[in-house]
Amino acid sequence: MGLLTLSLNVTLDGCVDHQEGIADDETHAFFTRLMDESGAMLWGRTTYEMMESYWPAVARGDVQAPPKVHEWAAKLQLKPKYVVSLTRTDFPWSHSHHIVGDLRSGVQKLKDATPAGVLLGSSKLATELDRLDLIDEYQFLVHPRIAGHGPTLYQSGLPHTRRLELISAKPLRNGAVAMHYRARG
Repeated sequence: MGLLTLSLNVTLDGCVDHQEGIADDETHAFFTRLMDESGAMLWGRTTYEMMESYWPAVARGDVQAPPKVHEWAAKLQLKPKYVVSLTRTDFPWSHSHHIVGDLRSGVQKLKDATPAGVLLGSSKLATELDRLDLIDEYQFLVHPRIAGHGPTLYQSGLPHTRRLELISAKPLRNGAVAMHYRARG
């Protein structure tokens, strides 16, 4: 069974708006490594649609991008992508799959079938999966910024405090800190 790892950019005040993080070679390398090490991506519909609206065009070369960004987009094209959605059923982006039915059993089946692990990148979906105790690890890139606005991670709350064990903390030259935690049983 593979691990389910939540990975997001987050500001010091908890904002998970993707536009609030530092986008540079270091942050790109961080997320590239995580994607390379995982067997599949898992998103909610909103994140999927945001990614789908941009990255396939970069992979095709329709959008100008630095070589490393184009390479990342090409890798993402080939990576299995799983989507949880109650409102959308058609996911035409290459290697995209819809998780249907019971959320707990659908995500558990995905974890069981993906020994290299699943990388979760959606904050709203993370809340639901944490309520079901399905997230095994957390890899946050904490940016040295205070956004002063939302959305924030877990803004709709959890039923109880989640206790984590620190695996590593690595400061980046840009001031962000890569934080790796494991869920405690």
